[in-house]
Amino acid sequence: MSSHKEKEEKTTKHPNTEETPSSSTAADGVVSSEMPQITEQLAAQAAEFKDRLLRAQAEWDNSRKRILREKEEAVRYASEALLERLLPVLDNFEMGMEAAKTATDPKAIAQGFEMALAQFQQVLREAGVESINAVGHPFDPHRHEALGHHESDEHPEGHVLSQMRKGYKLKDRLLRPASVFVAKPSEPKASSKAKSK
Repeated sequence: MSSHKEKEEKTTKHPNTEETPSSSTAADGVVSSEMPQITEQLAAQAAEFKDRLLRAQAEWDNSRKRILREKEEAVRYASEALLERLLPVLDNFEMGMEAAKTATDPKAIAQGFEMALAQFQQVLREAGVESINAVGHPFDPHRHEALGHHESDEHPEGHVLSQMRKGYKLKDRLLRPASVFVAKPSEPKASSKAKSK
């Protein structure tokens, strides 16, 4: 009896799984007729995407080159504005030198050079350059260059006693340290020790 049921199950087909030969060939015909159109559409889209990609890459490359060129020009001509402001100072120094050759009053010459110096210092201040006033301040190795130590009873140990050359900074960046002598305590004299013994 079980063999009879098996035979029935093998011969019975479910209605959902039945395929008719005519329906499968009709679907194959529709798909095969649409394939060339789909292929053409996909090829056109691929070509369009490729073109967009190439244009975007070219635009990016041009932008990168333009930015590099502008940066190089900015670095090359960064000091142009400062130099333009310094030219009148140079003119005044040259005129002062010419006037000094024929002048008889040394005070007038000194006054002319003081005016040119003040103009030069003004240009530097406008550019953000400041001098470092070191005398009387604690020695700072980040802003001062020690040339040596001198004994002093007037200044505390480790403070700047005198300045040989001014230091300068541009905003917060050090351009040149101040060259200074640093105070150290006076050593007791040997002669005073001998007298006390």
